[in-house]
Amino acid sequence: MEILVVEDEPAQREMLAQFLRKQGHRVEEASDGEGALELLRSKSWDAVILDQKMPGLSGIEVLEEARKIQPELDLLMVTAYGTIDSAVEAMKKGAFDYITKPIDLEELLMALERISERQTLIRENQILRERLKERGVDPGRLIYKSPKMAEVVNLAGRVAKSKAAVLLLGESGTGKELLARLIHSLSPRSHKPLVAVNCAALPESLLESELFGHERGAFTGAVQRRIGRFEQADSGTLFLDEIGDLSPSVQVKLLRFLQEGEFQRVGGTATLHADVRLISATHKDLETAIKEGSFREDLFYRLNVVTLHVPPLRERREDIRPLVEHFLGRYAKENGKRIEGVSREAMDLLLKYEYPGNVRELENIMERAVVITRGSLIQTEDLPFGLRSPKEDHQEPMQEAGGLRVAVESLEKRLIERAMAEAQFNQSRAARLLGLSERMLRYKLKKYGLKSPQGQ
Repeated sequence: MEILVVEDEPAQREMLAQFLRKQGHRVEEASDGEGALELLRSKSWDAVILDQKMPGLSGIEVLEEARKIQPELDLLMVTAYGTIDSAVEAMKKGAFDYITKPIDLEELLMALERISERQTLIRENQILRERLKERGVDPGRLIYKSPKMAEVVNLAGRVAKSKAAVLLLGESGTGKELLARLIHSLSPRSHKPLVAVNCAALPESLLESELFGHERGAFTGAVQRRIGRFEQADSGTLFLDEIGDLSPSVQVKLLRFLQEGEFQRVGGTATLHADVRLISATHKDLETAIKEGSFREDLFYRLNVVTLHVPPLRERREDIRPLVEHFLGRYAKENGKRIEGVSREAMDLLLKYEYPGNVRELENIMERAVVITRGSLIQTEDLPFGLRSPKEDHQEPMQEAGGLRVAVESLEKRLIERAMAEAQFNQSRAARLLGLSERMLRYKLKKYGLKSPQGQ
């Protein structure tokens, strides 16, 4: 990585630079803000390690100007004054993270590793968007800013090239069908149809016929042969939404198709074949359904060759603002209205809301707001009453929590403990649940003194 170290204390600056060079990074140094900005204007950097308190321009001032010069630049703010105000201000101004003096070198390396991973994702996702453009697909439908969603989209792009079955897991309204369409659009099958079926929308008696087709006279009302969705999707992709609602009999037929690539129409005896890439999705916990006996374990393992966990909107709040702007623009255009934006008070409510219905609910909220607003700005009164009357937050005040870092570390520790328990203390699985690398998880387990029971 190309790293710029900005520190007015010569000993500290030289120590950091020397340490990073030994790690294989290319490092340059600046002793003040003016020198740092000059170097920022002269070349591109992967990361900047920036002291907050310096003579002349402060770290915050350098941060603000640096973001103008290189908007995607990742900056680590170093401060000996780890108060809530300084940390929050740095993060609000666009700092990637902050670390306190004396610098924990292991923590610094972990932060730089996260920056490197983020930048790899950005580059790969830009290539993915270019591939979509080449195939005539509008990449503007991919609206996200959060690292969590960037990782999901990135994995979807890599999976697309294969024939592997994909299982999309996530709450209703998170955008699973959009991801399925992305995978199809980037696959070698993109010139063939993507056929989508909502398994929860049809009764069992009709779903089997919908998927596999039926012969004339197979049942009352079957006046002619009907081609099923598997045949329609031949050489293309079949997307089965809400697959957790499949009946046992349909599960058996689907398993046979996945194992043998063959099926029969309802009421038919001929064995048919279709070359179909299967993408399925559900908001249900299939592992629990397997334990309860309502979902076949062998089918589950056929479906989840690759699993993508789509996070709920409340866990990727960085995506709320760009989604708000997108839906505002779309529905203002559809309704012939000129709306400049959303008021600060309304945006604050939108950013704090939990969204049990996820992106679909946010879209509904914005369409409603555009339709009923009388002015050129969306105001709080244009939002549903539930947003305007949020539940009381009974969390302890920040000053009683011991400051931002202590509160964040306490939450992080609880989440790691929960993930380890859910993963039955398997570090690889726990790391996936948390969206961390195994190395990062091992570091945090050591940091918080967390151990598996009986030395597991």
